[in-house]
Amino acid sequence: MESEKINIKNSKKTAKKANGYSWIFYVTIISFILSAILIYSTSKILTDVSVITAFIILLIIIFVGIIFDTIGISVASANVATFHSMAAKRLYGAKKAIWLVNNADKVSSFCNDVIGDICGVISGAASALIVIVLIVDINQSGTSWPNLIMGGTVAAITVGGKAIGKKIALSKGTNIVYQTGAFLQLFSRRKEHKNG
Repeated sequence: MESEKINIKNSKKTAKKANGYSWIFYVTIISFILSAILIYSTSKILTDVSVITAFIILLIIIFVGIIFDTIGISVASANVATFHSMAAKRLYGAKKAIWLVNNADKVSSFCNDVIGDICGVISGAASALIVIVLIVDINQSGTSWPNLIMGGTVAAITVGGKAIGKKIALSKGTNIVYQTGAFLQLFSRRKEHKNG
């Protein structure tokens, strides 16, 4: 009996390790595909718009990264017991919130590492394109100040925004996870309605 229990435990550990490695592989492939598609799409869009519009798009990309970073931290720091209590009261989105917290490692990895890092890469590429346009407009190919200003601005907004996001995540993480769960519940209901 004891040997059977040990074998069951070992098989579960092996399954968990395999699942962990498959998740890493999956995330890596998804990150590559999303990065390639989004960088290509962003570069195409930014070359056809004005500098002001391009800068607005750049800000949106940065804020998307900050929002997902905040969600990732909120999920990792949330207490699942709170959402079990909400689910017992049949609050809308509570079950999805439980799913988010129970899968905190994967959710936070997706939000922080996949979306967050992709947004960081895209914002870097977008800022470089904007700098190129600015340099061409002012006819000073040898100047470096647009690059310095743009790089400093992007870095400041990203770092400052993520610092604020972390503070909000730690103080209002439960509400953020619950609202995210409610959003996912709404999305899944729409999908079920379409399939039905």
